Amino acid sequence: MDADKTGSRSVLNASKGSVSAPAGCGKTHLIAACIRASTDGKPILILTHTNAGVAALRGRLDAAGVPRTRYRITTIDGWAMRLVGTFPHRSGQHPDILKLKNPGTDYPALRDGALAIINGQHLLGVIEATYSRLIVDEYQDCIEQQHGMIAQLSELLPTCVMGDDMQAIFGWGKNILVDWTNGVEASFPSIGHLSTPWRWDNAGAPKLGQWLLWARSALQTGAPIDLRSAPDEVTWMQISGPDDIQTLTRAAYAASPVSDGGALIICDGRRPNRHRDIAGRVKGAVVVENADLSDFIRFAERFNFDAPSATDDLIDFAASTLTGVGAAQLKQRLVSLLAGRAHKGPTDVEEAAIAFSKQPIPVAAVELLVEINKQPGVSPLRPAILRAAIQALNGCVSKADFHEMAVRAREQSRVLGRSVPRRAVGSTLLLKGLEADVSVVLDTDVLDARNLYVALTRGSRRLVVCSTSPVLQR
Repeated sequence: MDADKTGSRSVLNASKGSVSAPAGCGKTHLIAACIRASTDGKPILILTHTNAGVAALRGRLDAAGVPRTRYRITTIDGWAMRLVGTFPHRSGQHPDILKLKNPGTDYPALRDGALAIINGQHLLGVIEATYSRLIVDEYQDCIEQQHGMIAQLSELLPTCVMGDDMQAIFGWGKNILVDWTNGVEASFPSIGHLSTPWRWDNAGAPKLGQWLLWARSALQTGAPIDLRSAPDEVTWMQISGPDDIQTLTRAAYAASPVSDGGALIICDGRRPNRHRDIAGRVKGAVVVENADLSDFIRFAERFNFDAPSATDDLIDFAASTLTGVGAAQLKQRLVSLLAGRAHKGPTDVEEAAIAFSKQPIPVAAVELLVEINKQPGVSPLRPAILRAAIQALNGCVSKADFHEMAVRAREQSRVLGRSVPRRAVGSTLLLKGLEADVSVVLDTDVLDARNLYVALTRGSRRLVVCSTSPVLQR
């Protein structure tokens, strides 16, 4: 299948269809071609799975010169949330699920609510008047519940779903992924397969692209992959084990072959503290957050402006989102300054800490966070969380508003998506759908076949693989 005019015609002519596309084989180009070729005056609705994926796809469409007025893009769950938020009574769900205090039960309830709204024909005429058609990206990551929602939505809009079964990594616990052959293609018959590794061809690394297609096949069949016989763009770094932090840190500093090139540093998704540890050791690296901003929401939920420890808690929060804060020293100085024992006058950040301790209100909290961020030697570690905190605090009329404003800041982040940092640290779940010049796979030994394939294909020019053995077999 052609990723340009021929492919776009096939997609636009199909009332229901699916396209299979290995990583880097032109899926985004095909989506862009479809948007350009659409003659309907209404925008195309594009749904995907993560905020990072939304930001990445929007960025690629911007780079391809596709006007934003021609499409609307958000996550599947984000769209379901907006639907339930707009029609809460018709959803049959309690409005509190929109707060996502219990994601394990709230997300399924949101999907059920969205499906009830669609099935109840409450959107009849509204959806068709708003969008010309629906394209769902990364469809292999749909769980059965999401698939049911999209299948019903396809009764209202012409729909094409796109994805790659080898990148199906979002299923765990009760989240059962829809089977590509028996589920996806049964509802959305195949209209084509993309097979040219454009990402690597366009980056001047065609051998790497062909090798990755071969590696995909090897991972599917369980054949061994010997990294010693890989193309020159692949570097194997032997580690003694998962805690060989010196070698892992050196790998995370891998340079891009081009100036100002980016890197994605991929860690075990089950060890979020590892992401922060690696990012804290690598200058310029930042952590990619989950769509829920769950750590921030938990902080906002438990933070008490009037608690005796409020200033210390806020300083500790800043230290969790920035490197070089020196939280212990700042808290110690604050004790001395407030007791009148300090011989040296307060710095700007210490003045802000004193002001907050004397009048713990949201505006003073913002001032303290901003001053800490301005200090020499301080750099971002988790900028998405710090940004959301400042936004939420600025939105507060009173102290009691903080948690509500935090939820609003998170939802705005869902809608807008997030830009991809130059050197990002995260799991395959958070980085899938993104690409950079370099992919650095730190926790290779614990990744299964699909997660490993996702990790290997994030870099367009260079791949660095850390493992105890040069031979990978799944």
